[in-house]
Amino acid sequence: MSNGQLVQFLPLVLIVLAFWFLVIRPARKKQQDLSKLQASVVTGSQVMLGSGIYGTVTTVSDETLQLEVAPGTTVKVARQAVVRVIEDSPTGPTERGSEESPNVIDEQ
Repeated sequence: MSNGQLVQFLPLVLIVLAFWFLVIRPARKKQQDLSKLQASVVTGSQVMLGSGIYGTVTTVSDETLQLEVAPGTTVKVARQAVVRVIEDSPTGPTERGSEESPNVIDEQ
């Protein structure tokens, strides 16, 4: 290969590297964070599913969770359906998850 041929491939290499750093790497990190979040769910955790349903985990198994969505009403869901874990803190509940919480605007 001559220098001229290498210079022709340089833009292609730069595009591939830019795509890797701007698209693939962040998506992979986000997926790993979501997997860690789903693995950290324990009995008693308050969670939000991808469908927007909130509930409290009553039973945990390898692939599924029993989620109490109303008093006396439990549903069996896949562990992968969990997208957020709601943590109670002294100042109120906070959300931890793969998605950013929307900004809330107080209307006066």
